[in-house]
Amino acid sequence: MGKTIGVGVIGMGWMGLVHSRSYRLIPDRYAESGIQPRLIVCADDVETRARQANERFGFERHTTDWKQVIDDPQVEIVVITTPNIMHREVACAAAEAGKHIFCEKPVGLGPQETADIEHAARKAGVLSGVGYNYRWAPVVQYARQLVQDGKLGDLTHYRGRFLVGYGRNPSGVLSWRFRQELSGLGTLGDLMSHAIDMAHMMAGPIGRVTANRHTFIKKRPLAVEGQGTHFSVGQGQGGPMGDVTNEDYVSGLAQFANGVQGTIEACRVIFGARCEMAFELHGTQGSLSWNFERMNELNVYLPQDDSNHDGPVQLYAAPEHPGYADFYPGPALGMSYDDLKLIEAFRFASSVAAGQQGAPGFAEALAVADVQDAIQRSWESESWEDVKTIRRE
Repeated sequence: MGKTIGVGVIGMGWMGLVHSRSYRLIPDRYAESGIQPRLIVCADDVETRARQANERFGFERHTTDWKQVIDDPQVEIVVITTPNIMHREVACAAAEAGKHIFCEKPVGLGPQETADIEHAARKAGVLSGVGYNYRWAPVVQYARQLVQDGKLGDLTHYRGRFLVGYGRNPSGVLSWRFRQELSGLGTLGDLMSHAIDMAHMMAGPIGRVTANRHTFIKKRPLAVEGQGTHFSVGQGQGGPMGDVTNEDYVSGLAQFANGVQGTIEACRVIFGARCEMAFELHGTQGSLSWNFERMNELNVYLPQDDSNHDGPVQLYAAPEHPGYADFYPGPALGMSYDDLKLIEAFRFASSVAAGQQGAPGFAEALAVADVQDAIQRSWESESWEDVKTIRRE
């Protein structure tokens, strides 16, 4: 028996479009599930964006008032893809209205706001989801299986990073992501949140950190409101400029609760790396490595007794890896970023249809926020800081 789920999307920039497309494709890609998302309403404070998204994806209506999305009795899932400054107000209002909430990372403007949002959803008893989409690469899910099955032995080392150069051009516009008052954290929220979540999923919770930060590009051309993305380039020399008020770069040493030793690093202005969301994981019996720039490949080192074949093996995504067979019947057919967002949307819609909380939800986002809080304390103390829960009771 099919399940129709009303969906409202708030924030129709690039990410809002990605989510809208994903929900629209669920009945095609996952036909046997019977899940039928119904695109009820999309909202954006820029009327042109809201109207164009409505026409493009077949929403039943659009609005410039996000509260109308939450007030609509036909909306069961509220998808939040606004600038971070709006997340707490929107998410808490959705929770109070009994709506299930999918929010893009890092959920709150800072760790304490993430704790507020997690508390509101838990108190209201609504289901939650978070946009840690890199989890869903089929070979990453397979790597996790190998770890859980003990194929690597006892874990010893983890190196995680998200190096991407979307802000490397000094003429890149001063979008909301570069402004502390609108985004809160910079790279620590935007990129490091993914690296921390992946570390938690693959190696276990981080117990303590020591970290640093740096801002390389301190001024940028002002953006035109309602136009472009954080990839857009402004007028450069001669045009109006504004201050970058959060960090371009973050790195840290990490000691995991289970004894694994590691590093985490993220940067938004680096040259060379284009979208290097990556990790290397080592154990007493083998190792794994993955890089989103080659997201359909996994390097596995599980040495056998025959030393003639003692070396890493490159595996290609294939139907035996979790989630792949829903897209392709044969191996080595490349999946994409949008495919991961589609898997993400389907997983959340499935949790709503079943009435069961899935992962990652706000609990996992709060675990990331706990580490971000410790990193911020380390910036100030310039020393090791324990990861402490900021969960509200």
